[in-house]
Amino acid sequence: MQLYNTMSKKKETFAPIKKTVGFYACGLTVYNYAHIGNLRTYIFNDILKRVLLFNNYKVKHVMNITDVGHLTSDQDEGEDKMLKGAKREKKTVWEIAEFYTEEFKKDLKNLAIIEPDEWPKATDHIKEQIDMIKTLEKKGFTYQAGGNVYFNTSKLKDYGKLARLDLNAETKSRVEKDPNKKNKHDFVLWFTKSKFKDQEMKWKSDYGEGYPGWHLECSAMSSKYLGKQFDIHTGGIDHIPVHHTNEIAQSEACFGKTPWVKYWLHGEFLILDKEKMSKSKGGFLTLNKLIKKGYDPLAFRYLCLTTQYRKPLTFSFESLDGAANALKKLQNKILEMLEQPKEGKEENVEKYIEDFQTAINDDLNMPKALAAVWEMLKNEKISNLKKYQIILEFDRVLGLNLDLIQLEKLPREIEELITQREDARFKKDWKKSDQIRDKLLKKGYIVEDTASGPRWKKK
Repeated sequence: MQLYNTMSKKKETFAPIKKTVGFYACGLTVYNYAHIGNLRTYIFNDILKRVLLFNNYKVKHVMNITDVGHLTSDQDEGEDKMLKGAKREKKTVWEIAEFYTEEFKKDLKNLAIIEPDEWPKATDHIKEQIDMIKTLEKKGFTYQAGGNVYFNTSKLKDYGKLARLDLNAETKSRVEKDPNKKNKHDFVLWFTKSKFKDQEMKWKSDYGEGYPGWHLECSAMSSKYLGKQFDIHTGGIDHIPVHHTNEIAQSEACFGKTPWVKYWLHGEFLILDKEKMSKSKGGFLTLNKLIKKGYDPLAFRYLCLTTQYRKPLTFSFESLDGAANALKKLQNKILEMLEQPKEGKEENVEKYIEDFQTAINDDLNMPKALAAVWEMLKNEKISNLKKYQIILEFDRVLGLNLDLIQLEKLPREIEELITQREDARFKKDWKKSDQIRDKLLKKGYIVEDTASGPRWKKK
């Protein structure tokens, strides 16, 4: 199994540290709905997890919920995101966090994303974060200024290695820079009331009453649930230059383990109107908006499968329509298999299984995996029964809920109309046959005439 490691900038053969794969994914900052760009990343995480399981690895998957500390700029600048959400909706930050966490979980369920084994919240792990600051302080990696505790990046020789940062380059920012930083890449481990006077979420600490910086939570929670060194950490490519860079710095300084994480995987952006999907610009698309427009949420999942996770995905309703049609075609194929599950000659079955596994194990190449699926389905020399068995195995990775598709029992009225139409055809009363067909169509049923008799499907 080959995975592209952002740290080495190349594909590497996956070899876990222990028998159970430790997998940490950056979760949502729950101040608003997840947009479809966010959800593309969680579909990529789900595919990765499913591929690991398909290869018979045991997986412990941890995904955090950020409900405190994340500012509108990743560089510890700008407004607190949770506070921004609370002001927008005239609610408490606690109410905002609870509501959008539940909405996020609904989205994941609608997309057939397997839930993580652990859902740690930043606000439930304040002690672990404070303990990390204390350890970093003892090791000489922190300083206090302006009421806040900072991580001193100059104490690390390899700071910025994930993003290949040029530490001398000028950094652009649309918001006011922090004058308390000794070095421009330093970041806050603990904020006190000196940062925001109207901050609702505060905890007592040796450094003053306040709250943790955003980057700290992932290091504290991943180490609690996966140990001080683990296999895989994922996120969007926007996490590379700041968030994941700072996670690595504080974790390797605190735990003394290098590398802290063995494989770093990052998903590319979803592009809309030549720009990445962004909440700050407003008008972003949510899964609920797609559902209200009549789309099956799994059509969006299918669309995400058509582009490899490390490539930008350009979203349009035209492309979503194409994915919806392909999904419907696949679902109808499943119904055909269930209707006529006859045995037959089995030819080249292993070839398709091998092609599928080769594709998914080549850095999650889902477009090639889908191609193998459709090639297998087109082969008329493979029986429907065998195709059905294979497609359900493939769906362990695809995650399109194909195992939930069942033959629907026809309403008595529709059964009678189909029988009447067959009788009219037998009598060569084509006019009546066509009239009944049109009547069935108006009721939402399409009837196709085959050599083995009439076949129906919903419109």
